[in-house]
Amino acid sequence: MRRRKVQGIARDTLFFIMEASRSTLPLEFAGLLRADEEIITEVLILPGTEASNRSALVRMYMLPNMRIVGSVHSHPSSNLNPSREDLIFFSRAGDYNIIVGPPFDERSWRCYDSTGKGRDLSVLDVDLGEDDYLDEEDLI
Repeated sequence: MRRRKVQGIARDTLFFIMEASRSTLPLEFAGLLRADEEIITEVLILPGTEASNRSALVRMYMLPNMRIVGSVHSHPSSNLNPSREDLIFFSRAGDYNIIVGPPFDERSWRCYDSTGKGRDLSVLDVDLGEDDYLDEEDLI
């Protein structure tokens, strides 16, 4: 699998993640992350994703033929550390895996690589625009 380098996450995308996570309480929220020009701009929510107050299950076989750079999910508690199950999922999801928690603001999230090691991910102010197409490089 070819890994994609990411410079950061769009502020609007992080805001969407926080709002979606808050709105699903007390259940976990889960999705996959896509990047455009090295910036995480999209959250994919796959059909069949299941959530409870203790876990979320993303059915990776439902992923369309497109590249992802990582995952995102919420912990309804304020514990932002990955669980053993999170680490297994990270190893399949990519190099940028975000966990968010209450109070769901710009300080209540962490990013991890595919092995569960913390990594820096900048929040960037970018114009997301309204593109209705996929670049050829986004397809697998």
